[in-house]
Amino acid sequence: MINKVLLIAILVSPFVGFGQKSFQPKLVETEWKGVVYRQEYTGNLTVHTNGYSLAYNKGKLKNYYKTSYYHFELGFMRDPREQKQNRNIPVSFNKVSQSFRFGKQNNLYIIRAGKGVKKLITDKARRKGVAMGYNYEAGPSLAILRPYYLELIYNFEQDGRFFTELRPEKYSEENAAKFLDYNSVFGGAPGNKGWSEISIVPGIQGKFGLFFSLGAFEEYARSLEVGIMGDLFIRKIPIMVETEAISSKPYFINFYATLEFGKRTN
Repeated sequence: MINKVLLIAILVSPFVGFGQKSFQPKLVETEWKGVVYRQEYTGNLTVHTNGYSLAYNKGKLKNYYKTSYYHFELGFMRDPREQKQNRNIPVSFNKVSQSFRFGKQNNLYIIRAGKGVKKLITDKARRKGVAMGYNYEAGPSLAILRPYYLELIYNFEQDGRFFTELRPEKYSEENAAKFLDYNSVFGGAPGNKGWSEISIVPGIQGKFGLFFSLGAFEEYARSLEVGIMGDLFIRKIPIMVETEAISSKPYFINFYATLEFGKRTN
């Protein structure tokens, strides 16, 4: 009888122990990948080697890692050789001389449009994490040239009397000697000059950059981008008056940094 009881106890004990074990669910490490949005609308503030620009982008998110976008931009470009200066002429002609850029021929504004792609090269960012990627873009551009005006000093005689007057003038072959005579410059002309005389030169533009996106898959888009950009036009763009030491060129290459901010929607 005792042997039978021992045999039953031995057979039942594994099942009793099994019933006493506590099963714990497997821990799953959750990664906050964010929501996949379909559209992205952003604005850009860019500073580059020789100017600055403002832009608007409309993008379509293909997947977690790829976004295609359209880009529209208005920028201002300087020549690295131009320098802002003032002759500090005492009050004369009932006015004070304004600062100017000696030898400057045109103000240059550039309208750029393009289609581009942004791609992430890091894993999907965690919530509020930073993702790194690259982008490239190309498209048409327009150079808008507005003549730059100086106030030039003219001395002349009339009816036996000598007079001095100021004349706002842009550069031309006829007044080249006067325009490039530093002592004949009183200062810069009013900023409203030249808008009715603009000329347009077509071209193409492109850029390549690396970007760092904060919360790459959140509702609000925020990123910093750095890279290189280029513009190529069908003819030379004369920002400065051409001389033996200064020549114009049909292209511009700049390094840039961009702050991007906007919103993503479904």
